[in-house]
Amino acid sequence: MKIYTKTGDEGTTGLRGGRRVSKSDNRVKAYGNVDEINPIIGMILTNQLDDDIRNLLVKIQNELFIAGSDLSNPDMNDTSNRVNIGMVEFLEEKIDELENELTPTSNFILPGGTKTASLIHFARTVVRRAETQVIALSENEKINDDCKKYFNRLSDLLFVLARVVNNRSGVPDVIWNPAKDTL
Repeated sequence: MKIYTKTGDEGTTGLRGGRRVSKSDNRVKAYGNVDEINPIIGMILTNQLDDDIRNLLVKIQNELFIAGSDLSNPDMNDTSNRVNIGMVEFLEEKIDELENELTPTSNFILPGGTKTASLIHFARTVVRRAETQVIALSENEKINDDCKKYFNRLSDLLFVLARVVNNRSGVPDVIWNPAKDTL
């Protein structure tokens, strides 16, 4: 099978179920943003990681395919390949578990530290953009509400995960200090 079909040459793409829409459709933008997260996580996985973090990120990569499939399917009666509340609850459990390793903070933390943590922060920002696009889609079309919850929790998890990676590497959080003159 050839990778190119030429069916999108006029600027349209097919959704699950066969309906064709513009490649600039909000639904396509939503799952396109979700698709962007996966290779960033792939870059993170090229780094030295503890097994628990590696396994978590691989699980998330697989779940992102489910989320993309969910968003590409406008037929809400089709319940196959949908984000579910169990996926959201799993992220919450992981957040709680990982936060136990950290000192609580009430300040903004500057993204950075180790290369791996920086990439995780980058993934987090793309998740936030994807979440924004999912919300925009939900304002005009019916979508699975668990998708909105999933991306909200995923960005939270990635924030905590970046802090954990830094902490395990002995790199302290850098707290945002707007009064600090670094020049």
